[in-house]
Amino acid sequence: MRINSKRLCTFVAAGLCCVTVISGCGGEKASGENSPSQTAPVQESSESEGQQADPAASDEGNIGEFSMQDITGGTYTQEMFADYDLTMVNIFATWCSPCVGEIPDLQKLWEEMEGKGVNVVGIVLDAVDIDGNVNEETVETAKVLAEYTGAKYPFLIPDESNLNDRLSEVSAVPETFFVDSEGKIVGETYTGSRSLEEWKSIVETVRKGGAQ
Repeated sequence: MRINSKRLCTFVAAGLCCVTVISGCGGEKASGENSPSQTAPVQESSESEGQQADPAASDEGNIGEFSMQDITGGTYTQEMFADYDLTMVNIFATWCSPCVGEIPDLQKLWEEMEGKGVNVVGIVLDAVDIDGNVNEETVETAKVLAEYTGAKYPFLIPDESNLNDRLSEVSAVPETFFVDSEGKIVGETYTGSRSLEEWKSIVETVRKGGAQ
């Protein structure tokens, strides 16, 4: 299915402008100390029903085993965490303006921090439908978003287990959490978009074992 590139670029531009315009850029923010000004509620259709996690896959905060493809066809497993001290996992949707708006800052964060042992990966939550099937149109949209925003870090497609059911817990996007080199989730979960400087501060806090 072909995508109207002109229409998509207009949407993306609106998403980027949304960083500075709070009104009309998302739903009611989630509760908790880590909720910033911009979030978008996840629609029920973006969650996979009937999928159950392997009960032995993720315990004691471990992300567990998985195998996900990125939007270009590359394969990523839990082994990707071993190459970095800390990996930032940003869950987003292509229809979410705050999500799109922060991608350029996440790219800059990746550029600045990769050499310091910090990686960034994105997960395209709406790249699978309610039955767990890959939505090829959404994947193509994500490719255009990556090109338009200059994102070089991987955009991953949820696997059949929904990342061992971790993605089923998402109620608003963007949502971000951190994983250490052993595949263990560390620090807080952050709901909503943030600026480059805010993310840099959060990353340093998580690296030091604190919360913000």
